[in-house]
Order: sequence, then structure tokens, then C-alpha cells
Amino acid sequence: MSKKINLEINVPKNWSAVTLRKYLELIKDMEVYKDTPEAIDAALFHHLCGVQPNYLSKLDISIYTDIKEKLYKLMAVDDLPLKNKVLIDGVEFGFEPNLGEMEYGAYLDLQVFKEVRIDENWCKIMNILYRKVTNKIGGLYEIETYSAKDNSEKFLDVTMDVHFGAMFFFLHTYLDLLKDTQNSLKKELLVSLPNMKSILQKSGLGIPLFTN
Repeated sequence: MSKKINLEINVPKNWSAVTLRKYLELIKDMEVYKDTPEAIDAALFHHLCGVQPNYLSKLDISIYTDIKEKLYKLMAVDDLPLKNKVLIDGVEFGFEPNLGEMEYGAYLDLQVFKEVRIDENWCKIMNILYRKVTNKIGGLYEIETYSAKDNSEKFLDVTMDVHFGAMFFFLHTYLDLLKDTQNSLKKELLVSLPNMKSILQKSGLGIPLFTN
């Protein structure tokens, strides 16, 4: 007779419960096991709920199915709002308040990254876009001048609601620009342009894409 195990499972209700560090570990495993749905499920349970793979078979089927549905729903998120300010180690950081007047050095450093996707370089992008708040007046704020100081490690422990908010902001801005300029583009070029679905897939979102 097998010994009964009491297992407490904390299922994240939203992305504010998951850090970038944990998320990068998840999508790394998802890519490795993208052709094995059972392994993807195990990765989701392990990284998002802290359940070791060897315990999955011991879960009641109704509990397993309920948690799996919640995790899939979480992974299928397709939009989150931009968070203009975020606290990191007790210090307030603000998103670049005027992209049109961004310092040239910050612009050049952003150009190094060829894709808008959440991967191992994403925290470096966030380090450029979010800088310490130096002044606030009502809902307005100013941030410190860009100095290329590397605070990127700090963003690994920032939760994914902040990261997704920034990513979706850029995706919507990017797609709006494409929409505004498409009349001047050749039809052949439009066919090859990336869309929201492909970008989300590269960032690990849209989990059904891996299992269909």
C-alpha cells in the first residue's frame, strides 16, 4: 500500500506571482520539450506551482485537470497594461516617459536587440527603459538620465505582469506603425512581416501553439 502524501500546491492566479527569472526557466524547458505535451505540462506544474514531476502521477485526476486548465489559461494571455512605475528593492523605477525624446545613447543600445521578445536579453531592454524616478508631479514623473549603468540583474526578480505590460506596449506600438504605413509597402513585403501570434510564440506565450 502506497504512503499518502500531503502536497500543498499554490497555483498562480495571474502573472504578478511569477518572476522573470522563473519564467525564463519555464520557457527554456518548454522549448526543449516542445514536441512532448506531457513534458510541457510537467514543466508548467514544476516552474509555476513548484510540483516535482514525480508527484504528478499521484494527483487526483480532477485536481490535475483543474490546475492544468488554470495554467493553460494563464499562458494564453494576449494583453496586459503597461506599468509606468515599479518598485525594485524599495526604489521606484519609471518607464521612459517620452520615447520620442529618449536619449540617443539609450536608443542606440536598444537597437542592438533585433527582436521584441522575452528571452535572456529582455532584462537588458528593461534596464534601458526603466530608470530611477527623480521627480514626481501629480501623475507625471521624471527619470534619471540614461548612463548605460547595468541594473539588468534587478529585473530578473520583477514579476511578469510588469514585463508583459512593457512587451505588449511595444508590440501594439509596432503593429500600429505597420498598419499606418502599410499603404506604402509592397504586397510582397507585407506577407513576410511578423504578426502578433508569431511574436507571442517566440516569447513562450500561447501555450496551445505547442500542443496542437
